[in-house]
Amino acid sequence: MPLKTILSAINSTLDQQMEKDDTVISLGEDAGFEGGVFRATKGLQQKYGKERSIDTPLAESAIIGGALGMAVGGLKPVAEIQFSGFVLPGFNQIVAHVARFRNRTRGTYTLPMVIRMPYGGGIRALEHHSESLESIFGHIPGLKVVIPSTPYDAKGLLTAAIKDPDPVMYFEPKRIYRAFKQEVPDEEYSVPIGKAKVLKKGTDITVVAWGSLVRETVKAMELLKDEGISVELIDLRTIKPFDKETIEKSVKKTGRFLVVHEAYKTFGPGAELISTVNVKAFLYLEAPPTRLTGHDITIPLPKGEHHFIISPERIAKKIKDVVKF
Repeated sequence: MPLKTILSAINSTLDQQMEKDDTVISLGEDAGFEGGVFRATKGLQQKYGKERSIDTPLAESAIIGGALGMAVGGLKPVAEIQFSGFVLPGFNQIVAHVARFRNRTRGTYTLPMVIRMPYGGGIRALEHHSESLESIFGHIPGLKVVIPSTPYDAKGLLTAAIKDPDPVMYFEPKRIYRAFKQEVPDEEYSVPIGKAKVLKKGTDITVVAWGSLVRETVKAMELLKDEGISVELIDLRTIKPFDKETIEKSVKKTGRFLVVHEAYKTFGPGAELISTVNVKAFLYLEAPPTRLTGHDITIPLPKGEHHFIISPERIAKKIKDVVKF
């Protein structure tokens, strides 16, 4: 099997799906001829032409509204938002129309469309380039939200998203776009939306993370290897709908729970996961369910970004705090 980065896995998956299904369309700002800022769509316009790999105006509302019309008309658009912070001008289209269309038409129409966007900090970028907005879109009925943390899942989740009859928000952790390679099968496969993955079994604490913070949590576990702490690590993979059963089963075994995410703390995904743990596994808990998150501030510009980004050292300390409660 070829070794791929997350970025190359996304590119090859788009190529594979566009080759197999001529209703799959790629569109976005500079996503055609240039192949996008990060080159996730590189080569698609040269191979499939300007009508299937479309360079759009700098207008997110038009990108998403146009994709909506394509989906209603029988196509399967994959719309790229250049950075997740740029999605806000298109927020009205997503919430008022994309998320509601199946309900509005009482199931007459579904919207098989994907909205891709690089998200999160860690690359010392400018304002509006580093947001983690998964909790905002996870709050909206009618949307599915997925975040891969590995090249294998990047392909499998994107394939599942393109084939899904409903709209999927596909967040790409740009900090690890090219951070490592993994074997990725050439043949088509899907990773089920809504199913988490237990990356490592353990007995002392359940830790849930997603995106780039899965990798940071693995590093934290290395820091703890001489501490005698057995960590069960779960990659959530899907923010909405998230896998309550896997989390419940794990916490009932370990008795402790920590969720790690880059999104802001207040009303973030961690609060929803902790609520689920309290309802499903309260009598099994040996320590308060805990979250380690981004701060409730706008993510700093490059010189101060390291104060915001969650390090393996911070994760390791929080794990020890929960286990020793």
